Amino acid sequence: QVQLVESGGTLVQAGGFLRLSCVVSGLNVYHNNLGWFRQAPGKERERVSCFSAGDGSIEYADSVKGRFTISRDFSLTTMYLQMNSLKPEDTAVYSCAAHIGLGCPTTLMDHWGKGTLVNVSS
Repeated sequence: QVQLVESGGTLVQAGGFLRLSCVVSGLNVYHNNLGWFRQAPGKERERVSCFSAGDGSIEYADSVKGRFTISRDFSLTTMYLQMNSLKPEDTAVYSCAAHIGLGCPTTLMDHWGKGTLVNVSS
């Protein structure tokens, strides 16, 4: 059974930092691209970052470049999102997801976690 479980979301002040974790089980981490996504109230889901298994490439949304960093542990079963210089507009439910194929297409990801809430106060 495939499971992706996020943790680390909480209330933080603007300018602060957080690290989110996503523990992955039940799938081949060498064949799945893993991504972080977020959805703010009243807005569409947005891809934040994507780690491609095939070539190890990493992509970031323009809105988080230079502030957020995606990484994985040695076993490749835990993925992290280090978020620095947080802004109120970063407030959202953050989810991790997995996909076999090209990149991390928001509407075609194969498996999703339930998400963790990040609330950035001004």
